[in-house]
This record gives sequence, C-alpha cells and structure tokens, in this order.
Amino acid sequence: MRFNLEGLTVYFPYEYIYPEQYRYMLELKRALDARGHCLLEMPTGTGKTITLLSLITSYQLAHKEVGKLIYCTRTVPEMEKVLAELAELIEYRAKYLGRGPGSNEILALGLSSRKNLCIHPRVAEEGSRESVDAGCRRLTASWVRERAAERVSRGTTEGGEEGGSSGGAVGEIELCDYFEGHERAGVEALLPPGVYTLSDLRDFGRKHGWCPYFLARHMMAFANVVVYNYQYMIDPKVSQMVSRELEKECVVVFDEAHNIDNVCIEALSVNLRKQTLEAAGRNLGKLSNSIRRAREADAARLQAEYNRLVAGLIAQGALRGGEDWLANPALPADVVQETVPGNIRRAEHFMGFLHRFLAFLRDKMASPVVTSQSPQVFLHELQERVQVDAKTLKFCYDRLSSLLKTLEITNTDEFTPIQLVADFATLVGTYAKGFAIIMEPYDERLPQVPDPVLQLSCLDASLAMKPVFSKFQSVVITSGTLSPIDLYPRILNFNPVAIQSFQMTLTRDCLCPVVVTRGADQMPMSTKFEMRGDPGVMRNYGRLLVDLSAVVPDGIVAFFVSYRYMDQIIAKWHDMGILQEIMQHKLIFIETQDVVETTLALDNFRRACDSGRGAVFLSVARGKVAEGIDFDRHYGRAVVMFGVPYQYTLSRILRARLEYLRETFQIKEADYLAFDAVRQAAQCVGRVIRSKADYGMMIFADKRYQRHDKRDKLPQWITRHLKEAHMNLSTDMMVHVAREFLRAMAQPYDRGAVGKSLLSEAALAALDAAGGLDGAGAAGA
Repeated sequence: MRFNLEGLTVYFPYEYIYPEQYRYMLELKRALDARGHCLLEMPTGTGKTITLLSLITSYQLAHKEVGKLIYCTRTVPEMEKVLAELAELIEYRAKYLGRGPGSNEILALGLSSRKNLCIHPRVAEEGSRESVDAGCRRLTASWVRERAAERVSRGTTEGGEEGGSSGGAVGEIELCDYFEGHERAGVEALLPPGVYTLSDLRDFGRKHGWCPYFLARHMMAFANVVVYNYQYMIDPKVSQMVSRELEKECVVVFDEAHNIDNVCIEALSVNLRKQTLEAAGRNLGKLSNSIRRAREADAARLQAEYNRLVAGLIAQGALRGGEDWLANPALPADVVQETVPGNIRRAEHFMGFLHRFLAFLRDKMASPVVTSQSPQVFLHELQERVQVDAKTLKFCYDRLSSLLKTLEITNTDEFTPIQLVADFATLVGTYAKGFAIIMEPYDERLPQVPDPVLQLSCLDASLAMKPVFSKFQSVVITSGTLSPIDLYPRILNFNPVAIQSFQMTLTRDCLCPVVVTRGADQMPMSTKFEMRGDPGVMRNYGRLLVDLSAVVPDGIVAFFVSYRYMDQIIAKWHDMGILQEIMQHKLIFIETQDVVETTLALDNFRRACDSGRGAVFLSVARGKVAEGIDFDRHYGRAVVMFGVPYQYTLSRILRARLEYLRETFQIKEADYLAFDAVRQAAQCVGRVIRSKADYGMMIFADKRYQRHDKRDKLPQWITRHLKEAHMNLSTDMMVHVAREFLRAMAQPYDRGAVGKSLLSEAALAALDAAGGLDGAGAAGA
C-alpha cells in the first residue's frame, strides 16, 4: 500500500498494516524530523524490519538531504533476511516509481568479511577469517603487485599470466585475478542499482571477474542502503577502515540491540593469556630476523621508514591495495596525531621496547594472586620497573603497523598475538578512565588448574557509542526486548528525542506467560545459589518438564542459567530416572558449547517435531540458541526459563563494571544485575512467538519472578498477558493452565478476525484525516 504519514508518502509492500507498525513509523519519523536519536521497543513477530525499511527508504526519497541507511545486524543470516525484505519492498515500490534512470532506483548491499565474500578458489577454502585475510594480503598487497609489475617491465615474465580464476602468476609471484580485474576496471567497477546479498555479490564478481569484497567496499560510497555487522560501526579497529567516510546525514539502525552495551565493551577489551605472550615472543624473534635481513639486503627501506616517522607521516588507514590490516584500536577522537617518539622510531629500538613490555606482562602474569588495577597504577608500575611511559604505549599499534608494512609481511594471521599485545598497550596508554586491568591466575570455578589471564576490561559501554552518536544525526536503537527501556540512555550516555515501548495488538490471547514458584509438593523452586544444588528443587524442575512434555504437543524449549548448572541438573535427572520419563513422551536434544554439535542437535530437534514424535531442546541463556534461533510454530509450543539468568556475580570484571556504573552513572548494582538478568530471560522466552498467528506458553520457573523488581522489568507486551492468577502457580496448577490454554488455541482460528486489528489503505487515509491514531481515538470518545 501507499499511504500518507504526517505529509510523508510511505511505500509499504503489504495490503494491511498493524496499528503498532503505524505507531512505530510515526515515532521514527518524528525522530528523523528532529534529527535526533531514538530508542524503540517493538514486540517480536510484528514486522519490525519491514516497518523500519519502509519508513526510512520513503523518508530518503522525500528528503534528498538524508544520507545512507546504515543497517547494523548481529549475524550474517539476519543480514540476508534484511536484504531479502528490502528486495521485496523495492520490487513493490517499482510499481509506483517505475524503473530505469530518473525512477529513484536504489542501490543496497550487504558487506561482510573477506571470509564471506572471497571467490578466489584457494583463499576462500582457508579455515578461519584471519587465514582468509592473510591469504588475500599475500596476493593483493601493494609491494607484491609492484614486484610483479617490475618483473613484467624487466621482461622476465615466465609464461605471462596464467589464465583462469585461480590467480595470475607473474614469474613466481602469484596475484589474484579478481583483484587485478577490479583494479583494471578502476572507476568503471560499478554495481547497477538493485539489492545485493552476499551471494549476489559473489555471483556478480565471478561474472565480471572482479573481487566482491573490494567491489562492495568501493560501492559503499554510492549505495543508498548498506547492511553490515555491528562491529563495522562500533569496533574502532574495523570502523576506521570501513565507516570512516560515511557522511553525518546517514541514518544508523542497530537492530536486535538489547545487548548493545555488551558488544561495545567487548570491542574495547583485550584478553592476554600465557600462550598469547609466548606466541608474541616468537613473533618478536621473527620480526627481529626480518629486520636484520632487511638491513643487510635493503637498508634504504628501513631508513626511509625512519625518515617518514621523523616527519610524522603515519598513514591512517588509506586503502592501498589489500595490505591494510586493521585500524588503531583507540577511538577516532583519541588517536594521537603527533610524531612517533624518538625512542621507538628505529626498528631495532622498537623491538627492544616490545621485549621490555612483554617481559613486564610476563612478570604480571606470574602473580599467584588476583590483582585489579586502574590504568594509572599500571602505568606508574610500568614506568618504575622498565622505564616505559604512557606516551610511547599510545603509539605502539601504529608503530607496529608501520613496521609490518615496511618489512612487507603478508602472513598477518601468524602475527595476531603481537597485534593483541600492541592493542593492549595502545588502549592502556590512551585511556585513564573507564578501564580496569585485572589479572586472574586461575578460573575461580577451577582453582586447581593454572590458567593465568591478564584482562584489559572496558567498563564503560558509552565510550564505543560516543563517536557514533556524535558523528551521525540519527541513530535508531531497536529490539523486541529493551525493557526497562529507561536504563539504556544512562548506560550508553545519550539523550534520545524519542523513547517508546509499543504493545502488540492481538485478536486472541495467544501468549500465556505463567510464573511457577513451587513444585507439586509445595517446595519453593529457585536457582538461587543456596537452593540450586538442593535435590528437591532439581526433582521439582524435572517433574515440571515431565508433566509439560505429557500435555504440550510438538516442541518444548527449556533454558538454564548456565552450562555448568545444565550439566549438573541433567546428571541428577538421569540418576532420578526423570530423563527416561521425558523420553516416553518426547526426544531430548541438548545445546553444547560446540557449534557443530548444537547445529546437528537443532536439525534433529526440528525433524522430531516435524515427524510428530515431539522433542525437548535443553539450552542455556546467553548461549547461541538463546540469541539467534527462532522456535516458531510447532517447534516451540512452550518455553521454560529455569531460574533467573544472572551473570556470574563473583567475576572480577563484572564487579569492576558495577562499581564504575555506580560511581559514574549512579546505577545501583542490584538494579543493573536484575535488568541484565531479566532482559536475557525475556530474550529466551521471546523465541517462542514469531508472528501473530503463532501461540505458545512462557513459563518462568523461579519464585523470584513473583517479585515486582523482576516482573516489572519484563517487556510490557509480555506482562500485559500475565494474569494475576498465573503469578504464583505450583507445577500441578501450571499443568491445568497449560491444558486449558492449549485446548483454546486448538479451536479453529478465525483468520478473518485478524482483519479487525489490521489497517487498510482506506483506514489509514481516514486516520490521517482525523489526525492519526490518537486523534481518531479522541474523536471516537
């Protein structure tokens, strides 16, 4: 449909629109009009993605001054889904706007790592992302191509270029045909308008003989919509390479952003283990040998680098060929623009500096006790013991990058350990606040196993988001589970112009959330630390699952608070014979920390549900399944959350972060811990309903959900279906509620009734004339 929204013509590819989609568009448009940021919570299964895309692309069409839409997702499948919905929208829009020049056609593309875009037959087969990056660098680095060009010009080409897409070889120097084809095409290497998924880019690259990765990077400047991972916007190492040229007028969307604070913290944190330091030591040995060989063979090259550093000409991420690795780990505003200090300009001196710093880190790691320091204390100790100052540390990353380019190192994956040490040094030297340096000689849960880890932990999520909020005029943070929504502006330290949580309009009560507080024996149920090991609690949790599997058809998903607790309770259930009882009704599949095993388990779980046998999937909150897998339709007729998924509260990093939040943002420890635990629980139970035609039970199995401080933090679209009578159930009462609910849901579904909660084009025209939903409501009153 095409309708008017406060003077804006919106193109929406369906005949009807939900009232909440209309309200969402209204709030989003007002935020864009105000050129500010917004925070919007929209229930799952209400078409959030297509609503966002329809409104923003229509806004771009009406307001030529608005820049690109940068749509950030967490995973590649989510990216592909966004692009598929956008393709459908553009196809629909073409009915009104036509095609060809002057029809306002758009270019939209997905951007991912070389691992997902490379089409070179050998490099694409490399296992890890780092290996693919290094393989690409070996074939595309400027010095490799220059040597190949020299051989051609000297007439020493042996057999010329070997045809085929496996890469051209000049003499013994192998090049990438696709990259060379892209370079030869130059400014002519363009994508025609359209929507390009990652597979579309690969197909286009093969057809034209152009590298899809560098083509996508090049086409970002011309695209109207770019879809990529959070890290491309938040992580300074990547964003300075990819997103530096984006204009201020861009609209940035973070979808499924309920965990955005954790993503920010991970982007600015560095962990060093004993193995990392040992490998970094070996890296230094290789670099020293390379420097010695370079001095013997071509001393002028090292002298030229020294002269360049004296002049302060450190290249900040210019994309020359494929040799760029990553950008500086510090935020753009904090990157030092001065000349590199004299004591590390010469390559040998820099090696000596790194050896001293590495020795200091080894000494820190040898400590038998846990230590926690601020960056200032760490730097003071560093200065005292090895005479290394903060200013020198700030340049560590840039100096290492310069040296690797000077020595023409292509196998970058081998040098990841020394890169991590350089990241650590640069961040410690740059930031005095918002970080903690924590040394743990062993994991507290396995104190007998020595596993020292030195952690530079970012405590302030707002540090990574600050450049995004300041650079772009509109940033949209949205998800199905952002409650309590008022805590996000405090944690991320920004002022949204719009902050709204929307309800879901339903024609029938297809959600049935219940709180189970005790077993059939009236014994309280909880995963509180002092109760979780109680055999009675474990038995009652097991009985709950047995009774559910007897009355709920098809699939049931159960989430535990941690892998450790899940292993413990499954072992107990096996001893008690509970697993055997469940197996009489349904098959059991378990999530593990191995991705391949979990994928196989999920596949077999779905097959069991499809065949009518039914299955139970045992999973973990904060795990892969809780974040990215949907259990819609018959795959999830009930979801059970065993306990409240608090973080491990004895973690030194968590304690340091809680202290920082209390001192800096006046957020109480208990408030933050409850907020974090309940958003994870909401994320888990939200997996069960993915459309309005779907139905399912949400079972919160812990007496603590009865309390207001937990319950009130759940999203409103869940709590409004939580009846007073369902807040304090025993297992047998819950089974009765489940039977009643499932019997009601099994009745023939009047799909015509859905029309009552849908708005047609005519209804929207009437609404617009009446002044929107609120105006129509007032007129009706």
